[in-house]
Amino acid sequence: MFDTLSDRLSATFKSLRGKGRLSEADIDATAREIRIALLEADVALPVVRAFIKRVKERALGAEVSRALNPAQQFIKIVNDELVEILGGETRRLRFAKQPPTVIMLAGLQGAGKTTLAGKLGKWLKDQGHSPVLVAADLQRPNAVNQLSIVAERAGVAVYAPEPGNGVGDPVKVAKDSIDFAKNKLHDIVIVDTAGRLGVDAEMMQQAADIRDAIQPDEILFVVDAMIGQDAVNTAEAFRDGVGFDGVVLSKLDGDARGGAALSIRQVTGKPIMFASNGEKLEDFDAFHPDRMASRILDMGDLLTLIEQAEKTFSREEAERMASKLASKKGQDFTLDDFLAQMEQVRKMGSISKLLGMLPGMAQIKDQINNIDERDVDRTAAIIKSMTPAERQDPTIINGSRRARIAKGAGVEVSAVKNLVERFFEARKMMSRMAQGGGFPGMPGIPGMGGGPGRARKQQKKAKGRQRSGNPMKRKQQEQEAAARRAAAQGGGAFGLPQQGGQGFELPEEFKKFMS
Repeated sequence: MFDTLSDRLSATFKSLRGKGRLSEADIDATAREIRIALLEADVALPVVRAFIKRVKERALGAEVSRALNPAQQFIKIVNDELVEILGGETRRLRFAKQPPTVIMLAGLQGAGKTTLAGKLGKWLKDQGHSPVLVAADLQRPNAVNQLSIVAERAGVAVYAPEPGNGVGDPVKVAKDSIDFAKNKLHDIVIVDTAGRLGVDAEMMQQAADIRDAIQPDEILFVVDAMIGQDAVNTAEAFRDGVGFDGVVLSKLDGDARGGAALSIRQVTGKPIMFASNGEKLEDFDAFHPDRMASRILDMGDLLTLIEQAEKTFSREEAERMASKLASKKGQDFTLDDFLAQMEQVRKMGSISKLLGMLPGMAQIKDQINNIDERDVDRTAAIIKSMTPAERQDPTIINGSRRARIAKGAGVEVSAVKNLVERFFEARKMMSRMAQGGGFPGMPGIPGMGGGPGRARKQQKKAKGRQRSGNPMKRKQQEQEAAARRAAAQGGGAFGLPQQGGQGFELPEEFKKFMS
């Protein structure tokens, strides 16, 4: 959602880098570019004015003028102010002293309340709670049926005593759901209320009646992040008419400009508590202002990436894999282990989203978006077409075995050959990392190798590849180099044939594994 804003800010900051000192004119010009970027992202004008004023006040002070790296200090100021706009600290749910905790969802029709009720229910269930979803939207056709299906997919209970479609009293349903939760020992009640296509008195009155009947511990206003400035206007109307404690942004994975997310906290004074960024029930999490600001400035979101990995990978499994890779040349690490690791990564989400959480990835977002997620499935199909003996020892895979495996997986024979070759190379690299050798060409990062001694070795090695003075030999060298480059660019991820579109450009050291 924030791609356009992130691109504009990155381009703006690029002109500052390398300057030993920032003049007032530099700061004014950069502030002007930031103002344009925010307005183009559909951020509310009062929010933009306040933001630019605070950034300039801090940038013109001693904070930047005395900094060793003024450009980095200026970017830090912008980051701090973005965090402040987005709410400062992460706001957690308030739980009732005596269960059940009652959470009421409000918002316009089409904002995604029903689906979000299922996402919130699953999120709470994963944290050890026992939520129940309440079908209090009795007006929208099939709303009750939809909530029941969502609840079943999320693995949580549902309370739906009325058929809906205009039949039943939503206030009574919401009130009775609390007694139901107490009897069935549910510690959280999530009430899905009706919306309208626009703000009107009838909807506001019904929401207020439900609020008064159930006395919720939290009222969450669900807003579609793709509707721009109208989201802010609707939020203000709900705040004045019904009141709410926090905001939930839905459809953050859309292609809208994202101004609502940056405006709604500042305009309403209410914190953004949750964000939904996909269609799956797992695409939902607490909203962290500092992490969102970091993503906008293309600094990545490593904390969220680590949290997702911790949810997916068990410590015991990680230690087992590490011990296999630490063995001599990692020979204990087999294709079965490789397949298990791939399947674990897939559980974390799409590869494009995972890569997008790394710092600096906005510069190659077009290549990331062109990654074919089906490459993982094709790689898994190849491995599963092998016999247990072939997975344990891929060196026994000869020409006839490759033909059999390719036929079973529905791929070309060359794809099997490429996968096996790249597996050996990847295993060697991961084994070197596990033993402390690290990645080549990444100096200064603990455990990632690439220190000064290594750099000198690489320089010496490079010097040995000078062009021959013999014209025939030099031509042969150039042809071999061209063939290597073509081979490096000819395949898809995991060594499979490219399925159309531009390949994902990685550093040279990685092209042989993900080319």
